[in-house]
Amino acid sequence: MTHEDILKDIKAGKYAPIYFLTGDEPYFIDVISDYIEKHALTEEEKSFNQAVLYGQDIESKSIVDEARQYPMMASRRVIIIKEAQGLKDLDVLESYIKKPADTSIVVFCYKHKKVDKRTSFAKLIVNNSVFFESKKLYDNQIAPWVTHLVKSKGYSINQQASQLIAEYIGDDLSRIVNEIDKLIVTVGGQKEISVDDVRREIGISKDFNVFDLQVALGTKNWVKANRIIRYLDEHVKSGDVIPIITVLFGYFYKVYQIKFLGNNPQQSEVAKLIGVPPFLTKEYIDAASKYSAGHLQSIFQALKKADHHSKGIGQRNHTPGSILKDVLISCMYAEATA
Repeated sequence: MTHEDILKDIKAGKYAPIYFLTGDEPYFIDVISDYIEKHALTEEEKSFNQAVLYGQDIESKSIVDEARQYPMMASRRVIIIKEAQGLKDLDVLESYIKKPADTSIVVFCYKHKKVDKRTSFAKLIVNNSVFFESKKLYDNQIAPWVTHLVKSKGYSINQQASQLIAEYIGDDLSRIVNEIDKLIVTVGGQKEISVDDVRREIGISKDFNVFDLQVALGTKNWVKANRIIRYLDEHVKSGDVIPIITVLFGYFYKVYQIKFLGNNPQQSEVAKLIGVPPFLTKEYIDAASKYSAGHLQSIFQALKKADHHSKGIGQRNHTPGSILKDVLISCMYAEATA
């Protein structure tokens, strides 16, 4: 089942006795557990019938005790175990899983790891609960997911705008949701989110941003790249240079992948490989023709060093401008030293 399938049943009032939500992507786990926490009981019923527990602070016996209690002035109880991966004695739950109380909803939020499916506990929980494994999205899935999310909120967004959000924010789905919610507020009655909206609200500045720098470096426009870096040095806080480096690494990694397709690769082939819409591939193909594989490897080393400096590792007192200037120099001259 997908998280949307589970939500559809819950919203229709079809609750299961046990939900076991596990996996590497916390966002989908939170969406399901938060909905149950907010809607399975009325506000009046929650005081006596809802318990939120934390795995690292309790023993499994406490979960069973809570679940076996009869509801007070309500039709059911709700027990949510956050950070359930911190539980040390899962085997204690086996007898309850075999025969759960029909008046309780127990939700396990087992994040950032997978339960060992070879254990007897895992076999029981898979067969006797709504078992959901929340998986990280691949890079090429993020932009379509952004489009789907915006549509679910009654708005539309063009492909390029979705791609910009995916490239700048990456796979932090919770942050993507927050940024889209802010975008929807700012666009007001306008029903389509445009590239300009994304650049204005999510980009680094109204005048220059990381996408402009990306294009300047990809086209080897050193004058424009240097002008952008000087601007960013004056207008960007030290901590904000970290996502800039992340975006540049993602950009050059896509360019590097294209090198292995040989000369004159097809746009459809490139789009499938690097996970961007075909209409955006020309920029990456052109950049791949301008950089050798050895040069790109040197740029990766420079970006790794920049990442360390942006986090205070190594030499101190770096400014955003000095960090990005070193990256610019590696783009200009790395081939000579590679």
